[in-house]
Amino acid sequence: MPESSTLAVHRCRFVDFTPSAVTALCFPPLPLPSIKGKKAASKQGFPGFGPLVIGRANGNIELCEWTGSNPRSPASQAWVVHKTLAGPYSSKVESLALTFRSPRRAAQEDIPSWSNLRLFSAGGGSELVEWDIEKGCIKRTLSSQGGAIWSIASNPASTILALGCEDGSVRLVSLLYEELGHLRRLDRVKSRILSIAWGPPTPQQPNTTADSDSDDDDDVWTDSWLVTGCSDSSLRKWDFASGRVLERMGTDKVRGERTLVWAIGVVGDGTIVSGDSMGHVKFWDQRTCTQLQSFPAHAADVLCLTIGADGTSVYTSGVDQKVTQFAYVKTSRTTNDPSPLAPRGMARWVQTSSRRLHSHDVRALAIWPPHTPLPSSHQRHFAEDIAPVLVSGGLDMSVVATPAASPSATLSGKVTNPLVTSTQATFVDAYHRRLAYSSGPASGSAVHLAKDARLVLCTRDAGVTVWRIPKRKRRNEESLSDEVDPDSAKEDNWERVLDMDLNVQTNISAAAISDDGKWIAVADWYETKLFQLLNEQNGDLRPRRMRDFSSLLQGQLTESVTGASSLTFTPDSSKLIVATSMSATLVVIDLGDGARSPTVLRKFEQHRMRDNIVKGRFVKRRKHARQSTPDGDVAMADEDAELTPGADKDGAADDSGSESDSDSDASTRVHTTITRLAVSADGQWLASADARRRTHVFNLDAVQHHAALPTLPQAVHALAFDPTSPALLVLGLADNTLEVYNAEARTFPRWARALVHAVPQRFVQLHDPVLGVTFDPGRGAGRKGQAPEQGEGQSALPPKTALFWGATWMCKVMLAERVGWGGFEKRRRNKRKAEAGPDGRVEVSGAGGEEGQQGQGQQRNFKLVTHYRPILLVDFVAPGELVVVERPLVDVLAKLPPAYFKPKYGAT
Repeated sequence: MPESSTLAVHRCRFVDFTPSAVTALCFPPLPLPSIKGKKAASKQGFPGFGPLVIGRANGNIELCEWTGSNPRSPASQAWVVHKTLAGPYSSKVESLALTFRSPRRAAQEDIPSWSNLRLFSAGGGSELVEWDIEKGCIKRTLSSQGGAIWSIASNPASTILALGCEDGSVRLVSLLYEELGHLRRLDRVKSRILSIAWGPPTPQQPNTTADSDSDDDDDVWTDSWLVTGCSDSSLRKWDFASGRVLERMGTDKVRGERTLVWAIGVVGDGTIVSGDSMGHVKFWDQRTCTQLQSFPAHAADVLCLTIGADGTSVYTSGVDQKVTQFAYVKTSRTTNDPSPLAPRGMARWVQTSSRRLHSHDVRALAIWPPHTPLPSSHQRHFAEDIAPVLVSGGLDMSVVATPAASPSATLSGKVTNPLVTSTQATFVDAYHRRLAYSSGPASGSAVHLAKDARLVLCTRDAGVTVWRIPKRKRRNEESLSDEVDPDSAKEDNWERVLDMDLNVQTNISAAAISDDGKWIAVADWYETKLFQLLNEQNGDLRPRRMRDFSSLLQGQLTESVTGASSLTFTPDSSKLIVATSMSATLVVIDLGDGARSPTVLRKFEQHRMRDNIVKGRFVKRRKHARQSTPDGDVAMADEDAELTPGADKDGAADDSGSESDSDSDASTRVHTTITRLAVSADGQWLASADARRRTHVFNLDAVQHHAALPTLPQAVHALAFDPTSPALLVLGLADNTLEVYNAEARTFPRWARALVHAVPQRFVQLHDPVLGVTFDPGRGAGRKGQAPEQGEGQSALPPKTALFWGATWMCKVMLAERVGWGGFEKRRRNKRKAEAGPDGRVEVSGAGGEEGQQGQGQQRNFKLVTHYRPILLVDFVAPGELVVVERPLVDVLAKLPPAYFKPKYGAT
């Protein structure tokens, strides 16, 4: 068997997909400490990495989760998109805010949970939007009553939201009891409120009555003041109690022009930090409202800033693409400066470093752990064994994560780099991570393939485009080894056959095209549309919409919304599976033929049931693959408990005998989003995965639920059935670990556990998470009624060989082979250990005889290819014929306005 497999590769690099710019970033706050001293304000452990929220210029909001094995462990993939909230079409997100529903519950959680968070956004209009995170839609809106909302910020207690409005007023919105209503308005000024920040709250003195130490007494923090950045070259400090302006602080300005204060923040000791349109970063005293220090740190507008968790570091960025770090350092008292504004203390702010992490304007900065301005008596001090992470985003569409440990932290001991990019963890020396943009919702793909018709479907915010793949040419063959012909990337005979703009309420959330090229399904969050494609004489396609399709779906659902979060067709193009957006219901639809209209065969509501409950049965939670028992069996969360009736020995629940799949009552229902669908090559099996990390398998021949897999440790990113064994389900998780499941036997097969439990570290530590998996269809058993394909198109990949892919890599994994070391260990490390035997085979010292004898076989597994990037789709269009859809970042950036550049004399 050859070491490298040769495949014909069609490279498509001209699809009209354009990722959206990053306009806002947000981490959840940390709960306020106890006033009564129940929790000491001494040094605390590093908090687990919380969720990250990303706002895009097209109105979409991405909810991201940390991929570490536990909240405090390093993760090579950092944050991955867990769920995408489809924004209203032709909208944008300018600012974001996260608050707690219950601060008391937040204090008991290791990391903030989505169910305890409220998400708010503003898009440059007069509407404040609150999102329903579980349902993935807008929950309610509130008019500002003061024109466009320029900025929003919540107070440290998560009880009040402040809105900076166009009419020069600050409006306070009450968040108590999960309500959203106007509280009051502060005095109006003749300027826009461009930025806003809250000052440190003051603890309310405890009562001196006899029952003052009762546990039922809630901690009460009182807001004292807030500060705003305005469009008239000034900052204003507001008194919270009276709503009046206490002081006005003027910034530098050019004659005839006003300086815009785009960014503002408050440190725990009350020091105010501002960034303005002149590129200056200024520090102000909160008592006297006078300028302490000023730094001309940027060559253009400062658009964003964030403060480190301990309040001793500040990061700023803006139009000049630089991220600048300021540090609060201790100094000796100086008397050389006669200015009365000179700092009198033993410390001062210093501009320490600058890094260029982006190619265009930086619009947003955020850091974990987030900073909460608190009095010195209650200020948090975290352990410095794990480096904080600074995230930034802007017009170049990518989010960049950078370790941001302070230099002083490295003196006291080793600091862990949670991104695993380098051994260094300081902002100056550590390598940054660029998180690859995903083309579809929930780290999915916006590109879909029709294999039999040789068509490629690409979706955008409110439209779809279909391209026809050219016929295979032998000269375009490329190898999955390290040698690839660079001239094969030329565009040859690709033909655009359909370009369709749709009338949608939100951005498109799901799309699919049937393998025979006769059907297209497109959905936003509120409606699913089905089109039949008719061939024109000139080769183009003409869509014909099935008008009664929405009413057909609505008759099967309890809600009036017929949108979808995921869509797929069966390989024989006879059925459409719709995963509804709001109710998480799977609807199986028989498309019929030209004379018969589509009909609903059945709906499944397993994903609506509460965690680990299937027909009243408990499904045990599966631990991580590495936590297996010595005998190879899968370890469960409760190993001493007995298996429930109807559950097999590997923890998958059997529910095939039930007559109805919608008998769950309201008390056991939950809201979730189905993110992945996969159908086996013979059309018998359907697998679905949701945002709660649950996976279900259905039998489409019997049209009934078949099994529920144990809850997985990470979200499912890749889901596919092996054509050579149609019941074999392969799953790729967000942390690049793998799972193999036999749907027919309802077990995790023993032959695959050696591979699953020993995935090479370099594969697990790839910086980009797995996005998909595909199989060569050549050796499959074929669809029902069809013989396996033979001859020239025979598969170049051996049986049970999966092709996993991420944004910057492809990896060939032979599921039935040993893991091996080929391509995953640096050769210089093995040179001293590897010796060539008489037969020319390489034997690795320390390995067993059997392993050494199979050295050549080991080298073939986990072959990695990194020639293609960024990848939007990898799939087989025919046996031995691969389609790779790319969207090079250089081509995307070429369509943007030129980045800011200021030439310097003698340097350019």
